[in-house]
Amino acid sequence: MINLFDLTGKVAIVTGANTGLGAGMAHGLADGGADLVFVSRTGSSKVKEEVEKKGRKALDVIADLSTTSSIQMIVERALREFGKIDILVNNAGIIRRTPAIEFSEKDWDEVMAVNAKTVFFFSQAVAKDMMKRKYGKIINISSLLAFQGGILVPSYAASKGAVAQVTKALANEWASRGINVNAIAPGYMSTDNTKPLRDDPVRSKSILDRIPAGRWGMPDDLKGAVVFLASSASDYMEGHVLVVDGGWMAR
Repeated sequence: MINLFDLTGKVAIVTGANTGLGAGMAHGLADGGADLVFVSRTGSSKVKEEVEKKGRKALDVIADLSTTSSIQMIVERALREFGKIDILVNNAGIIRRTPAIEFSEKDWDEVMAVNAKTVFFFSQAVAKDMMKRKYGKIINISSLLAFQGGILVPSYAASKGAVAQVTKALANEWASRGINVNAIAPGYMSTDNTKPLRDDPVRSKSILDRIPAGRWGMPDDLKGAVVFLASSASDYMEGHVLVVDGGWMAR
């Protein structure tokens, strides 16, 4: 049974891997046996060193994912270094908090570009290599706000809803080509994006009161989910949005 979750010999790209959820999932994939390509705006040297201490190979690529212009370069570097791409985790994302009545076009466009547009075109670029081998695992990071509207984050909610729907659309087209496309929808996690919420005692309490687990999620809480979706254990899963939320959606 444990072999179903074995990622030995697999190569994974993780975007936004320098901190938070991306770093947590990268460690999970490395623990499962995968070699890693890290993509971030500022570099992931610390996470890269930690992964290499586990005996994994790692490549750190600095790139700005606010446009699609760097995607082909990233894919080409990964293929030169490792010869293939087995797993893509589209995790990079940004958020803007402003009342909807005041929300700017600039903030809307910037969030949608990173959180939705890049997810589609990165998946497209990587799928071209995966289709040659009729094998691949694409894991998109959505959010609870794919199901709920949230407060003060209209573009973030829209972008994460788009991620969920793109996941299903790509699964419909690519399942027959040997590619599993699924998503993870994290709940309220302890990351830089949620710091304003955690620092607000009233808002933080209202969130914690709604979570049956009684705590904020941590990056390590996504390790099992990402390894599952990256491994043979999920070979018959297509277009699924896996919620990891401490029970938020159950209440």
